[in-house]
Amino acid sequence: MNTIVAEVRPAESKDAAALAAIHELSWRSAYSGLIPHGALNRMLGRRDAGWWDKAVRHRAAVVVIEFDGRAIGYATLGLNRTPALKVEGEIYELYLLPEFQGVGFGRRIFESARDMLALRGLKGLAVWTLAENQPAMRFYEGMGGTDIAEGSEAFDGRVMRKIAYVWR
Repeated sequence: MNTIVAEVRPAESKDAAALAAIHELSWRSAYSGLIPHGALNRMLGRRDAGWWDKAVRHRAAVVVIEFDGRAIGYATLGLNRTPALKVEGEIYELYLLPEFQGVGFGRRIFESARDMLALRGLKGLAVWTLAENQPAMRFYEGMGGTDIAEGSEAFDGRVMRKIAYVWR
């Protein structure tokens, strides 16, 4: 009997094309209709395989989740960029291919990213998400995050609310 497992591991240069594809497909699924079309396309155009390869080679903290030998999601993480949140770590991005959402892979990569931040000595973590991204908000609330702050981000003149969740 074969057992198929999910593995979370640091991203490598060989993952660049998969990271670009996951980024594009997950962002189109999450943000089409929320972020103006032109702004979304420009943001996606900046994150091609070359961008990901360079990020990984320059030691950006990127982890990949693999299932059955295929990269299906990623998280990027590092130092908290918002000192007012009073935590040291931040998960900047956490995305899965749409067909792998809702079955536990998000929890697995989130926990791995949180553990990696703790191993780096960072206490607590923050995650920001757009307030209109209800699936992400439900996910972070389900993971025990506390909705602690609001901010905003503008996309082609459209100002959108974002919410910060923290884990102390």
